[in-house]
Amino acid sequence: MEVLKETPKVKKAKKIITKAKNPVKNIKRESLILKILFYLSLLFIIGFGVWGYKSGIFNSKSDLIKYINSTGVWGSIIFIIVQIVQVVIPIIPGGITSIVGVIIFGALKGTFYNYIGILIGSFINFFLARHFGSSMVRKIIGDKNFDKYGDFLEKKNFNTLFALAIFSPVAPDDILCLFAGLTKMRIKTFALILIFLKPFALIAYTLGTIFALDKFSIFKFW
Repeated sequence: MEVLKETPKVKKAKKIITKAKNPVKNIKRESLILKILFYLSLLFIIGFGVWGYKSGIFNSKSDLIKYINSTGVWGSIIFIIVQIVQVVIPIIPGGITSIVGVIIFGALKGTFYNYIGILIGSFINFFLARHFGSSMVRKIIGDKNFDKYGDFLEKKNFNTLFALAIFSPVAPDDILCLFAGLTKMRIKTFALILIFLKPFALIAYTLGTIFALDKFSIFKFW
């Protein structure tokens, strides 16, 4: 009996069938890859934060602006990384970096880069809290802040309060993103609140920055 040769299409079909027969194994492999990428990204963020702190680029707003401008075409990417760092590691106030973004890149681009950096950093905070628990959150924000805002965790309307905090330009949303990871909030709910409500707070920062630049010397503020 003649044995038929396998064509490339047949081989491809067999691979698809084999993959479909082992969904659990494939999910575990993909989950492992995502975890590795997450931890590598986290190490990079921490490393950049430590380097930035030691090199002095976070010492003042003018130093930060000077550094970002010195990176040329990479300036936007470096700024987004800085925004991620300030969300995950409490080195510099987030409101300050948001102002810097508008000063360097203008209202539209500055707001957009702020949004991307804060969005990524907030998701990292959420997953950090969900994976490592309250002990990690305490280490990041300190016992004082944990005890100060920890009452939010006990409230039944936490999701509503969280949404209002994200909408507000003055709420401690970085801390609340960590707390959200400690609750039973679904990742979908967290994402929708963050994606659709955070822009309002950033627009408020942008308008405030434009007003300050027009009326005062904003460089005196930091």
